[in-house]
Amino acid sequence: MAETTGSGTAAGETKPPLRKASWKYVGPGIVVAATGVGAGDLVATLIAGSKFGYTLLWAAIIGCLVKISLAEATGRWHLATGRTLFEGWRSLGQWTTYYFAVYVVVWGFVYGATAMSSSALPLVALFPDGPSLKTWAILCGLLGLAFVWFNRYAVFEKFMTVVIGMKFLIVVYVAIRVAPDLGNAFAGLAPVLPDGSLLYTLGLIGGVGGTITMAAYGYWVNSKGWTDITWIKVMRLDNRVAYITTGVFVVAMMIIGAELLHSTNIALTSGDRGLIDLGDVLEDKFGAVTANLFLIGFFATSFGALMGVWHGVSLMFADFVERLRRERGAAGAAKDDGDMVEEVAAGKREKSLPFRAYLLWLTFPPIGLLFLDQPFGLVVAYGVLGAFFMPFLALTLLWLLNSDRTPREWRNGMLSNVMLAGAGLLFLILCVQQVRDLPW
Repeated sequence: MAETTGSGTAAGETKPPLRKASWKYVGPGIVVAATGVGAGDLVATLIAGSKFGYTLLWAAIIGCLVKISLAEATGRWHLATGRTLFEGWRSLGQWTTYYFAVYVVVWGFVYGATAMSSSALPLVALFPDGPSLKTWAILCGLLGLAFVWFNRYAVFEKFMTVVIGMKFLIVVYVAIRVAPDLGNAFAGLAPVLPDGSLLYTLGLIGGVGGTITMAAYGYWVNSKGWTDITWIKVMRLDNRVAYITTGVFVVAMMIIGAELLHSTNIALTSGDRGLIDLGDVLEDKFGAVTANLFLIGFFATSFGALMGVWHGVSLMFADFVERLRRERGAAGAAKDDGDMVEEVAAGKREKSLPFRAYLLWLTFPPIGLLFLDQPFGLVVAYGVLGAFFMPFLALTLLWLLNSDRTPREWRNGMLSNVMLAGAGLLFLILCVQQVRDLPW
């Protein structure tokens, strides 16, 4: 048998040419942009704008660059090695399996209730005489379940493209409507730290678009049919489109916060309900049409994040289960690592029992949390596990992409190492702060 590299090219063979980057291929980046920026991210950006005006605009831009480097590293691992990210984690030791197993169960349980509630909030505001918040939340969860259950990646991507289009047009429209001060906006590109802004700055850099969906990006790349290194240029263009789009959202929301809230000293409720407050402010100033458009954008943001997690994290869970099954099965089964990526590309994971089991886990058990206060221990466990995920992702990618697990020519360069190391340090600081803020 010919010796092969991690990217599947036999030693001595001519390497296939890299495909030319083209806009017609863009897709997984749209999905990650629609998923990664949820209602909580928009509120955090709004509050930063309301407290500090345009001063922290530079931090939001740096945050997008950090996410570009993380997603590029995730996609490069999948394409250069022909292995999924969980296979890479597994190669670092069993500790990664233990962490991910606990994380994906506890996080999914609490996130399911959070995502359903967030999607329901704007619907209650749009239809005040309609169903209750809990009813809307359950309907959103069931709709997400049904859509992902009966459709495959290609249809899912088209749906997410519609979601991102709605978010983009509505948020940018509202930002233009509030008449941004372009001079102050450009001044906000200079790195300045006002008093009391350090945590807001770190949160903007690390928080917007930074969730487990960063890790899911490589799985969506494979689901698109990109399975080897010939797609690297295409993936990089796709990734940049994703986070430039995210950057536009962030800038638009900061404009809204700076112009509509900072100048008038209006405070928002913390959490997703802050967007309902903003809808009321928009209605007072610009009328019901603009307010309702914003609420539709709020719904698209929240429901898009729900759908992305229902699909992407279920893919990761299915890969996790399949990897463990192979290791415990026939002696040689676990060595066929390249098959894992091919099976994701063929859509086999989306039809698998683990994929659908995790979909059910995200939907039905969390419905119970909608009727109960979240138990203290569960809140703490969710907070701790969630806080550790982004440093876990950044630092394990740094490890994987500087080792012989990655073909030499596709290992990290200086820029990638600086960005990933900086991201890891940033997320560790945010992790400590988030753990300290938990209701111990």
